[in-house]
Amino acid sequence: MANNKNQKIKIKEFKFNFNLRNVFFVIFVFLFLAYIYRSVGSQIKQVLPEKPLTTIVQEVKQGRIKKVDVIDNRIIAYYKDDKLAVTFKENSESFTKILQDNKINLNSIEVNVKDTQSSTGLANILSNLLPTILMVAFFIFLFRQAKGAQDSVFSFGQSRAKRFVKSLTKTKFTDVAGVDEAKKELEEIVDFLKNPEKYKKLGARTPKGVLLVGPSGCGKTLLAKAVAGEANVPFFSIAGSEFMEMLVGIGAARVRDLFDNAKKNSPAIIFIDEIDAIGRARSAGVMPAHDEREQTLNQILVEMDGFTPTEQVVVIAATNRGDLLDSALLRPGRFDRRIIVDFPDLEGRKAIAKIHSRGKPFDESVNWDKVAKRTVGYSGADLENMLNEAAISAARATRLKINMEDIEDAATKVKLGPEKKRLQSDLDKKLTAYHEAGHAVVSHFLPHTDPVHRISIVSRGMALGYTLIPPAKDKLHETKTHLLERISVMMGGRAAEQVIFDEVTTGAANDFDQATMIAKAMVVEYGMSDLGPINYGPTMDITEWGKSYFEQSSISQEMMAKIDAEVKKIITLCFEKAANIIKTNKEILDKVAEQLLKKESLDQDEFEKIVGKKEK
Repeated sequence: MANNKNQKIKIKEFKFNFNLRNVFFVIFVFLFLAYIYRSVGSQIKQVLPEKPLTTIVQEVKQGRIKKVDVIDNRIIAYYKDDKLAVTFKENSESFTKILQDNKINLNSIEVNVKDTQSSTGLANILSNLLPTILMVAFFIFLFRQAKGAQDSVFSFGQSRAKRFVKSLTKTKFTDVAGVDEAKKELEEIVDFLKNPEKYKKLGARTPKGVLLVGPSGCGKTLLAKAVAGEANVPFFSIAGSEFMEMLVGIGAARVRDLFDNAKKNSPAIIFIDEIDAIGRARSAGVMPAHDEREQTLNQILVEMDGFTPTEQVVVIAATNRGDLLDSALLRPGRFDRRIIVDFPDLEGRKAIAKIHSRGKPFDESVNWDKVAKRTVGYSGADLENMLNEAAISAARATRLKINMEDIEDAATKVKLGPEKKRLQSDLDKKLTAYHEAGHAVVSHFLPHTDPVHRISIVSRGMALGYTLIPPAKDKLHETKTHLLERISVMMGGRAAEQVIFDEVTTGAANDFDQATMIAKAMVVEYGMSDLGPINYGPTMDITEWGKSYFEQSSISQEMMAKIDAEVKKIITLCFEKAANIIKTNKEILDKVAEQLLKKESLDQDEFEKIVGKKEK
């Protein structure tokens, strides 16, 4: 009860704003009520019984009527027996005078006169003026919109960068893993801005810019968020596409405004995401130039290291197309540091998985070393998505903890898509089983390939089945022998179909696509053929002005025919090798296919029980 006494009753104060919209709203309500009033009056006229005026006067004289209401020219009589009647008089006549002329005492009856002529006249006037008022209001609205559009034109030049406050940014460097070199470089940048005197004593200057280059999902934007969370300085974030507008010169104006704001708040950090949207190489005359984009790029070049250099402002930019950026943007003095943010290695994937496992309960069977080895080629975003899918899978199965099976299924789902329970005929299942078994058997009996991780005839995405052979460890180089064996493994599916069924299907189309791509790269780019160590593909030419553009190599029709012959030669030899392995190990192939038809999926241990351990 004491708490209730201390509570204060809050009364909201009503305030009426005298703007154009509210005034028109009040006028509309007034006219609406006037219309309702007039409509009700007409309804009363129609509902009450009408009598002659002389009859009403006689009934008043007889004392049968107790009260009379006079509304304009309408007279409503109230009888003592609670009945009502209506009559009408001339507008110029007075009902009281009519009673006096008939020698009726006015004190014997109650007469209420209600004059509505003034209000009705006002309503009529407003009704007549309403179209004019609405037209004037419409033109006022148009003029205000035109003025607002003019103001917005002048505001286009203002930067749309978002400023982040340290207290509101929760991402820290401890939330980033797998990119230790990049994180160390950015930690140094933050320290530069926090403690500039330490470096100035040794004559060091703050780097003007840091360029983060790498594939999508590897942590470039996450690193920028971590810098925003760690730096005790203003942090401005903007995307490259936000500089571009329809109006000419807006991009350059926004660049100037962005750097002016950063200088006023220096030391500060500017982060430009997807800088390739405005930082692409300027035209060398081969391709038509985009003037607006080039003006924006030129303004960035001037702001970063022009006649009046920027002090205490560091620009961090991110892109996954570093090869397309202008050479003037990449030179020292603008972007002093170029950091490659690549796919994480084994230890990096393990650290990333542990970061994203926070807040998720895992079973004791989960082996993070095995998870890291299983996810070769996964980006940080892939790993985060994989663990999220694993948690969803465990929740769907009403388990309290995430187990290794959930992670395995999620890893496959991230790369290949969800399972599809398609209605396949027995022949289709058998063809798919032998096709996938062919890949696995050929891979097992080749000396330089990695162990088979999983085989399945369960459809995922566009594939009717799949054979997973992830690399046992991260590789920095590819040898000719290993590439040839990879092509042989891809040919294993078609070889099994041809040997077992003496027939071919459309299931090997994707295998041929990948095999042809690898074989062509071996001939055209890697120099791994009899044509010698020459690059026959498109190259990037650099002009004397430092401008770059791609140009197709000029090769003769005769050389193109030789390239096609070499590609065909590589694929044919690999197919023959795969077919020989299938013929030699036909009984093992039958056993693997039979188990696939029974279980639909085989993991590494189940597969090696049939074919034996792979020789290292």
